Amino acid sequence: MAETIPTVRSVSIGVWIGTGSRFEDKHENGISHFLEHMFFKGTNTRSAADIAEEFDKIGGQVNAFTSKEYTCYYAKVLDEHAPIAVDVLSDMFFNSKFEAGELIKERNVVLEEIKMVDDTPDDIVHDLLSKAAYSDHSLGYPILGTQDTLKTFDEEALRSYMDRYYTGDHVVISVAGNITEELVDSIKEIFSAVKPTSFEYKASTPIFHSELITRKKEAEQAHLCLAYPGLPIGHEDVYSLILLNNLLGGSMSSRLFQEIREKRGLCYSVFSYHSSYQDSGMLTVYAGTALEQLDELVVALNQTTTTLREQGMSEKELHNGKEQLKGSLMLSLESTNSRMSRNGKNELMLKRHRTLDDIINEINKVSLEDVNRLADTILSTDPAISLISSTGEVPSSLKS
Repeated sequence: MAETIPTVRSVSIGVWIGTGSRFEDKHENGISHFLEHMFFKGTNTRSAADIAEEFDKIGGQVNAFTSKEYTCYYAKVLDEHAPIAVDVLSDMFFNSKFEAGELIKERNVVLEEIKMVDDTPDDIVHDLLSKAAYSDHSLGYPILGTQDTLKTFDEEALRSYMDRYYTGDHVVISVAGNITEELVDSIKEIFSAVKPTSFEYKASTPIFHSELITRKKEAEQAHLCLAYPGLPIGHEDVYSLILLNNLLGGSMSSRLFQEIREKRGLCYSVFSYHSSYQDSGMLTVYAGTALEQLDELVVALNQTTTTLREQGMSEKELHNGKEQLKGSLMLSLESTNSRMSRNGKNELMLKRHRTLDDIINEINKVSLEDVNRLADTILSTDPAISLISSTGEVPSSLKS
């Protein structure tokens, strides 16, 4: 997928692979993320230091990330250096070595990453929430994996995993910026070597669980997450849900921010967000507060969601939400990296692309009835809940 933007001097290139923690078995949980790390540890002709130096000496940026359903390796460079970025990224993709010594060192690096997240309760509470909502389904697995699974990853395991998922039907190359026809032809030629596979993963549709998971951990605050069932990626009501989330806790003018932080002063951080997957979704609310205020916080959260469900959104809130959404959408597409990401994800997950005008038309078409119907449906469901606090005890407000 290529998008030419002749008015800029940068090029962003992304190698998108349609696999993440959702596609892992329980015994290999975390292998997608570990493989992402190992791609930076050296190829047949470049060391890890060489890869870093290649981008540093041209003032470029290179990185990667792993999610539940996809992995992306990406770079952003000046247009004149785009062939170098393609050369290095493709070298990492096709020729990574996975040497035993580097595997040992990187296992320790990822182990420290797991410990770092575990030491950050406002991070780990979201992993607990996925477990509460999806139970033993792979969508409930942590992206980083566990200390036990990490120990089992060797070169054979990594190459076996790549043979299944780093294949022609799972790989998308997205490039955006001041690109040339020669660059696009070069990318097509290089990545035409990606092999097809006969392996077929049949994803099981998850069932949403309204479970409660708590953890006792020394922390200055109690960290609370609530999750309601959301919508899968590409759902016809997705823009209604985006507007609903924005009103609930997606901005500084949202109901949660204004009621719980501004009016009651219970939190520094309170927000909501929506996660879409192939066949499910999750609307999440997060808040952190002092332990002695936890019951008051839960009551305030319940009051806010109940009022929104019963009374709905106002015309003014709908208008403001639409304008905010359109503005943030257009502003987000001003960088080549964001355009590359949008195109890559759409091609990989949806197999279709909409113009900016098409999206704005879809946003404008959302009615008050659409949002309020969705609010009533989603917020009527008993939420999945995760809580981390210094006692680990369930407050009375969550027992009722």
